[in-house]
Amino acid sequence: MTSDTATRTAQETPTRLERIKANTRDDHQQIDDMVMAMKPFDNRENYGRFLALQYCFHAVMKPLYHADDLNALIPGLADRSRFESVCADLGDLGLPLPAHEGAVTAPQSGPARLGWLYVCEGSNLGAAFLLKAAARLDLNEGFGARHLRAHDDGRGKHWRQFVTQLNSLVLGAEDEIALQQGAHDAFDFFHNLLITDRKLAA
Repeated sequence: MTSDTATRTAQETPTRLERIKANTRDDHQQIDDMVMAMKPFDNRENYGRFLALQYCFHAVMKPLYHADDLNALIPGLADRSRFESVCADLGDLGLPLPAHEGAVTAPQSGPARLGWLYVCEGSNLGAAFLLKAAARLDLNEGFGARHLRAHDDGRGKHWRQFVTQLNSLVLGAEDEIALQQGAHDAFDFFHNLLITDRKLAA
């Protein structure tokens, strides 16, 4: 194999993140559609429902962000958790912390957790649009929409750093499968939260 051929092959081979994105495209679109159907930025009542879902998801994610082995693999991971910001947003609006079930749904060990982290970190990348929409309700990154704010380093830069870290991990074939399944499971978890919210709001 010539160097030119090797370079071309490397360029054509999708990265780990690109594979996850491709494999969960339908999951992601379904979640986006269901969230928008909630009309979370029409009024503060709807936004409160949205915050409750965020709380349940980030409560499940919190142990993953603080896992010692994951922080060894992805330095600075613990600082990325948005759970405390969601709690502060609920407090800003005078809303109680919701009761949440199914915390054991998120894996507490193994590479599947990386798939869950991909979903959570990816949601922050798309939060710029949501933050602008929240302004219609007089909410901002300092009040009521703290969990939607960009990192001090910038939303794009912070995401690219995570992508580089995720793509550089050395994983076996079974670990790759577990990671991909973890991403699907994380979307399924949020999907079930949305279904439950829809039933309660009906």
